[in-house]
Amino acid sequence: MKRKILLFVALPLFFACNAAKENKAEEKEKIVVQAKDKQILEEILELFSGEKDSPLPVLIIKVGTFFKETPYVARTLETEPEQLVINLREMDCTTFAENCLAISKTIKSKNPGFEKFAKELQKIRYINEKIEAYPSRIHYFSDWIFTNDKKGIVKKISKEIADTEYDLKVSFMSTHPDSYKQLKNNPEFVKQLQEQEKEISSRTMYYIPKNKIAEVENKFQDGDIAGITTNIGGLDILHVVLLIRKEGRIHILHASSTAEKVVISENTLEDYLSKSKSATGVMVARPL
Repeated sequence: MKRKILLFVALPLFFACNAAKENKAEEKEKIVVQAKDKQILEEILELFSGEKDSPLPVLIIKVGTFFKETPYVARTLETEPEQLVINLREMDCTTFAENCLAISKTIKSKNPGFEKFAKELQKIRYINEKIEAYPSRIHYFSDWIFTNDKKGIVKKISKEIADTEYDLKVSFMSTHPDSYKQLKNNPEFVKQLQEQEKEISSRTMYYIPKNKIAEVENKFQDGDIAGITTNIGGLDILHVVLLIRKEGRIHILHASSTAEKVVISENTLEDYLSKSKSATGVMVARPL
């Protein structure tokens, strides 16, 4: 009888352990990564191993500067089915900012390593932190700021800096499905994106107009993450950058499609915005 009781007690534990193993296996299967990416991460973690107590924004700038000269490559996240893509060899503007934030949070964690970084990146990149399908990823950067503010990863600070509403109506993805492989191949995703766009467009959002940048520049901090707002119909954000102060002025550290690599701009943020006809200002998030 005792053996039977022990057996019945042990069976749920056996299945629970196997389920945990299967869940971990499934998580690993959802990660796309190369040995070189892990090598780069290990190098960064080793380089900044003594800076666990450094403020997060300081680390973000240091990590971002480490990536200078890294090639700019667009659309590195596009896999079918949806998977967590880890690519530290090449980045676009958004993945650059995400990688810098996730790596910096990993450095400050109790157990820095690849698994911790992957969890941080997934938490930052996906709406509910779960990889389910293409619509589960955060696609609009205004939504990225909103969602990660709710998660306590960043803080929205545009309102307190300029208190200027951003009249935002997003629709670009659902109205241009042929521009996105996953939407073109999976028409059912378009309806899901439309629902997300409707929800995003219903929010009251704030930004800092480009003609106000000079007067509020002292309120920005190194390591702030900024989305360049745009007048292009249906879009919210044109480009994503890290803010960095040089000689008392705010410049940008970013993966530049023009330079085709990660650079620190020679021009100030104010100059960068004034020279762009489609840029209207910035939405700013402060890492926590």
